[in-house]
Amino acid sequence: MQIVTEGALRLAGYAAVFDVPDRGRDVVRRGAFAGVRAEGVPLLWQHGAERPVGRLVHAEEDARGLRIVAELARRSRGAAEAAALVRAGALSGLSFGYRTRRARRDRARGLRELLDLELVEVSLVTFPMQPLARVIGLFGEEEQ
Repeated sequence: MQIVTEGALRLAGYAAVFDVPDRGRDVVRRGAFAGVRAEGVPLLWQHGAERPVGRLVHAEEDARGLRIVAELARRSRGAAEAAALVRAGALSGLSFGYRTRRARRDRARGLRELLDLELVEVSLVTFPMQPLARVIGLFGEEEQ
């Protein structure tokens, strides 16, 4: 399966990690992103709808969490800045925006379990809610 255009700058990582509570006491459960599609999902800068820096080209659940591949927008100043910060190790966090379809409270542990989610966006962030949600690689030629 070809998931990126030749010569494109892309990044891969985990936007969510299963079964690990985030800083807000939410925990994403395996299956929450069942059937997720990357088509139409933007890659944003710090959750800013006014600051898109690319788009998802692949998203799927694996044993660890929601693994994504995103293509950074060519000739975009914001995407070039994001790539430079990732390369420098100054930024590696990922986060996601979502709509809850199904969740339940685990009152004994003080958690909200997210069981079925609609993925709305993925963002490069400085401080991810889920500390393990990170960029794991930046690949391709930068033509920006």
